[in-house]
Amino acid sequence: MRLVNRPLRRTAWATVVLLAAAVGCAPQDASPGGSASGQGKQSCDRGKLATVASGTLTVGTDKPAYAPWFADDDPAGGKGFESAVAYAVAKQLGYGKDKVRWQTVPFNNAFAPGEKKFDFDINQISISASRKQAVAFSSGYYDVRQAVVALKGSKAAKAKSVADLKDAKLGAQVGTTSLDVINDTIHPSQSPAVFQKNDLAKSALKNGQVDAVVVDLPTAFYITSAEVKDATVVGQFRTGGTAKEQFGLVLDKESRLTGCVTAAVDALRKDGTLAALEKKWLTDAVSAPVLK
Repeated sequence: MRLVNRPLRRTAWATVVLLAAAVGCAPQDASPGGSASGQGKQSCDRGKLATVASGTLTVGTDKPAYAPWFADDDPAGGKGFESAVAYAVAKQLGYGKDKVRWQTVPFNNAFAPGEKKFDFDINQISISASRKQAVAFSSGYYDVRQAVVALKGSKAAKAKSVADLKDAKLGAQVGTTSLDVINDTIHPSQSPAVFQKNDLAKSALKNGQVDAVVVDLPTAFYITSAEVKDATVVGQFRTGGTAKEQFGLVLDKESRLTGCVTAAVDALRKDGTLAALEKKWLTDAVSAPVLK
């Protein structure tokens, strides 16, 4: 067709019609069963998402899978807070337990740049601006507080404030916000010990290689109740200003599922599911004093 010979008015009108049609067809919400907006627009039809493996939801996490987030180093068991959250999100998206496949993904690999082979990863990964440069996050499924664990009777165990920890030899897992707290909040006089896994940090604490370790609060309570019996939770750090640290589900930077997964998490928070799972699987943190 020779469009150049068409009157300008008609061409402009056709353009308006086409634009209106495009807007009318665009996804308008991000609720499961509706549609999602984000890096790419994806229908959120339950059980029919454009997942890595058709008809299956692939979920990543690290190994070992630590308590209280998982039980018996078995993410697929449905026990432990994060295992239960993953299956709740899957159900919200239309995938039953038999349609969820777990994949081992080392902690730092989950939010490293590059294409992902999972639909989302759940592994106590805090949402941060720097990580968002490489991956996408859902909305937060858990509000995080960091805490200090030390051996009973040690000088670090007697700390009442952040300043009291300044001269202690502290340790944390590499790439974590726990390590950020040591460097950015405590500002220790000596460089912290950095470990590839929390297991190594706990061993260092047992052996006296560090005076204290920094971990998230539920992990701190689990360490002191089940793993290092002569250790104690020294205290927790207050949330800074209005900034709230949250764990989020990690997705590929270009994932078309981000809106759908976020809507699922938001629905679980709204209907009380996340609060109920937190109460069931995570230790009450009221007894941990705040380090000022």
